[in-house]
Amino acid sequence: MSEVAEMVAERTDAEIQSAQLNITGMTCAACAARIEKNLNKLPGVQQASVNFASEKVTVFFDPGVANPEKLIETVRKTGYDVANVKVELAISGMTCAACSARIEKNLNRAPGVVKASVNLASEKALIEITPGLATPDELIRIVEKTGYGATLAVDRTGEEREDQRIAYRNLRIAFWSGVVLTLPLVVQMLSLFIPGYGFMLPVWLQVILATPVQFVVGWRFYKGAYHALRGGAPNMDVLVSLGTSAAYFFSLAVVVFRIPSALYFDSAALITTLILMGKLLEHKAKAQTSQAVRALVKLQPKTARVVRDGTESDVPVEQVVKGDEILVRPGESVPVDGVVQSGSTTVDESMLTGESLPVSKGEGSAVFAATINKAGAFRFRATKVGKDTALAQIIRMVDEAQGSKAPIQQLADKVSGIFVPIVLGVAVVTFLAWFFIAGFTHALIYAVAVLVIACPCSLGLATPTALMVGTGKGAELGILIKGGEALQQAHRITTIVLDKTGTITQGKPMVTDVRPFGVKEEELLQIAASVEASSEHPLGAAIVDHARVQGIALASVNDVKAIPGYGVEANIDGTQVLIGNRSLMDREGIDRSEDSVDAAEFETQGKTAMWVAQGGRLLGLVAVADTVRETSAQAISDLQGMGIDVYMITGDNRRTAEAIASQVGLAPDRVLAQVLPEQKADEVKKLQQQGKVVGMVGDGINDAPALATADVGFAIGTGTDVAIETADIALLRGDLESVVRSVQLAKTTMRKIRQNLGWAFGYNTLGIPLAAFGVVSPVIAGAAMALSSVSVVTNSLLLRRFKAVR
Repeated sequence: MSEVAEMVAERTDAEIQSAQLNITGMTCAACAARIEKNLNKLPGVQQASVNFASEKVTVFFDPGVANPEKLIETVRKTGYDVANVKVELAISGMTCAACSARIEKNLNRAPGVVKASVNLASEKALIEITPGLATPDELIRIVEKTGYGATLAVDRTGEEREDQRIAYRNLRIAFWSGVVLTLPLVVQMLSLFIPGYGFMLPVWLQVILATPVQFVVGWRFYKGAYHALRGGAPNMDVLVSLGTSAAYFFSLAVVVFRIPSALYFDSAALITTLILMGKLLEHKAKAQTSQAVRALVKLQPKTARVVRDGTESDVPVEQVVKGDEILVRPGESVPVDGVVQSGSTTVDESMLTGESLPVSKGEGSAVFAATINKAGAFRFRATKVGKDTALAQIIRMVDEAQGSKAPIQQLADKVSGIFVPIVLGVAVVTFLAWFFIAGFTHALIYAVAVLVIACPCSLGLATPTALMVGTGKGAELGILIKGGEALQQAHRITTIVLDKTGTITQGKPMVTDVRPFGVKEEELLQIAASVEASSEHPLGAAIVDHARVQGIALASVNDVKAIPGYGVEANIDGTQVLIGNRSLMDREGIDRSEDSVDAAEFETQGKTAMWVAQGGRLLGLVAVADTVRETSAQAISDLQGMGIDVYMITGDNRRTAEAIASQVGLAPDRVLAQVLPEQKADEVKKLQQQGKVVGMVGDGINDAPALATADVGFAIGTGTDVAIETADIALLRGDLESVVRSVQLAKTTMRKIRQNLGWAFGYNTLGIPLAAFGVVSPVIAGAAMALSSVSVVTNSLLLRRFKAVR
């Protein structure tokens, strides 16, 4: 709670209150001073202090004069914004979709709540709030007022929460107690179907057996019904408690008043026990849906061997800090993220990427927490620890995705919200109809059957259980789906746009040819490499690496300036140097008459030609090639086989782009060439305007706008943090096969969701009329109700067997 609490308003009983807000948009200390000044001018504000480093403002104010809304308004008028924060609550007491729908509705009505989503399967509420307008304590009070329990969810520890284990143990005790007490009544019931062997237990014994089942074993239904009715949201507990109570008290009345009628103690007890059995199986199955997250958490090492002041010591991983030097021996897990300082080895990164082959690591290589060192010992410097490690972020992303909702669930939520009142109405109509047709006894039996068979549990579990298993399976395969909406959109994709560099290709180009014009090859390379040494572009890095291999010393360069979409401009010895594409040369009026044959040859071979000019004269060409990934052609073929239209987008000229496209099976009309970084998002919009559902796959900072614009953004695993953060689906493996798996997993998960919803709606659509017309007895209705929820969860668990197919 502390991390969230420090972001939001702290309400106290004192006259002066405090609020701490997260500020976005500050770029310097002057920004902080301006915000602080304007807040301190507000009436009622005692003191406002802005911390530029932490991007937070703490305000002490008189609630009788000022309020958090006014503070936030002032920050925004100053030209900055207050960031929303996410609060996760653990909810207890939910039994069906009507419960989660009611809680979600009340939370979304609360002031300061931007969006609330309640997941029945994970028993969590994920709430986005505006700090200062809502607090976790206020959210908890709303849930409790609705009739349920809530606590601030803590970070996962790899084990189920203690309260969950206790709840499961109590449920198991209640179920087996019900079995022991109900078994004699079941034997009596079954004996009546065997001619000549039927018997009836003494009435007093039936009362003794049924009463504890009704009021002790089944107390949870009465308790749940009370809270639901108090909160104004009748749920499954109301239906079960009404149905079983009707059967029990009618039988009791028959005994007390000696009414000539059959007894239904056995039905009441058996219904209660069967429903508890369903709940027990459901609880166990639901726990398996989040198995992927628990498995990831268990991978986290407990200790690290840290080298400090020349001394090695094992310390808890929580005590490792950035900059620590850590020793990892063969067979050990890497404790945190870092960069190798010495030694070489191979590391099993399958837990991150799903790739079974070990990856070679040497000096300068990145290593990640929970990966396993397979060969030699090595030392590395910690760069990310605690919640910043790749594994911790993966766990957070998967956890949030499993707590989210897919848009398809909206229909089920709406139905669940009105379902129980409708069922109660149907039960009343059933009772009245049968009362006039066949009398009180038949009317009671069929009304009880209606109440018992109609349970919205399966509706509430249909979507979230499939989503939890699907996103968990994705994490195992190195596919991080950020939420239900992303998954639902991914299955609808009709068009995918692939960035060339680093996506279709390796993203590690190499110099293949050097063509000097009037200068020596060494001089041309020296000039080009000296300028590109200040550039982060992979093509420039290839030239620098090539020059170093050749042993060429770099010259002093001044005024280096990148020209997006064109190249680089710099100054060497007072002379302007240009390195870039054909368009840059033409824009600067450089004569290219010498290059035409060589450039055309390079581009036909799929190489990127880079022109080098100095002092207005063309010095030569450097050809760089970025090899196509081995899996790209097959992955593109697989996508096309799924009916998806595939495009390639690149800043290269058309001839080079088409040469690469031909290697991976893309036609020239599916190549978007000479597209500047800022134009990629526009190309995505053009495809969307044609009615296409577009997925964008990229790996660089310049891909981020296009990833955000696309219906679904895929960030390839070798990409930057910006691209991964912007994307809807992060792919930890650096190849296009992960895109294929993502789409197939999305389609398979959505198919499971539709199956679940079809079963849930079909079950109730068929079951309620059958019960109302007297075809289904109360006991069969109870068994069917238990089966419906278990079948939905079990169907979702089949997603764990998912395998990509070709």
